[in-house]
Formats: sequence, C-alpha cells, structure tokens
Amino acid sequence: MKLRHAQRLASSERGAAIIELAIIAPIFALMTIGIVDMSNAYSRKLGLEQGAQRAIEKVMQTTDVDTVENTLKTEAVCQVNGMTNGSCNASPITTNDVTVTFRLECTSGGATTVQTATDPTTFDAMTCAVGATSARYIQVTVNDKYTPMFPIHFASYNSSDGTYHLSATAGMRTQ
Repeated sequence: MKLRHAQRLASSERGAAIIELAIIAPIFALMTIGIVDMSNAYSRKLGLEQGAQRAIEKVMQTTDVDTVENTLKTEAVCQVNGMTNGSCNASPITTNDVTVTFRLECTSGGATTVQTATDPTTFDAMTCAVGATSARYIQVTVNDKYTPMFPIHFASYNSSDGTYHLSATAGMRTQ
C-alpha cells in the first residue's frame, strides 16, 4: 500500500509549476527592479540634458541682472530641480554641480588653436592672432549622482561612493 502511494506521488506532476515559479520568480523580480532602476537613471540623465539645453537657450533672454555664467548656472539648476512658488528647488543639484566653460577657436592657415577658460574675464581677454578667424563658444555642463536601488556594476559605476556619475553638456556659438 505504501509502495503504491509512493509510486503515485513520484509520478504526479501536481505542484511542478509552483516549484518552477519559485525558482524563476526571484530572477524575474531582479530583472524588473533592474529595468526600473536603469530607467530612473536614464530619466535623470535626460533631465540633466534638458536642463543644460534650456539654460543655453534662455541665456540670451535673461542676462540683464546677473553675469552670463551665474545666469546659466541658476537657470540650469532651476530647469533640473523644478520650481515651487516662483523659486528654484534646492535639490538634487546646486550651482556647484554646474560648470560654464568658454572657448575661443582661432583658425589661421588651415590650423585651428583652441583656448578655454572657466572665468569670463579671462575669456574676454583672449584674442586670436592678426588675420586669424575667431569663433567663440559657451558650454554648460551639469553633473549629478544617481544612487541605484541595487548597486549593480555597470558602466560609470563608482564603487567609492556607490553612485553612477551622470553628466550632460550643451553649448552654443556666441560669435
């Protein structure tokens, strides 16, 4: 009797689907969480890119009160963080996370030389040689860190602080 019951139990496939699901479910859960985590990081990166681009677009209209550099930094922060009651939110980035770079390209005889500065006074003093063609550019770089739900080691992962370092750059020719 016991032998027949044991044979019937061994040949039964009832519950096999539950056991298979129990084996596969953690893998599906980790994949889902990983996709959500990477989507959040990508969304944050797109927000940085959009903030940098909008700051560059808006600088031509809003430099009446402050310097170009400060206007770009403030506008990038406002674009990335959003606004509440007419003022910029204080996080996740600050003006310390925004870098404004000025670049002068001088072309003479087919050769191009490039000079860069982060200080507008230094940039204004830069000149090209007599007879050279000049082009001036301004560039905004916005940096942020994204802390993943699970610190999976993909590209840009920094194990020293457990974050992904995100950066976005936008620029335009000014002259």
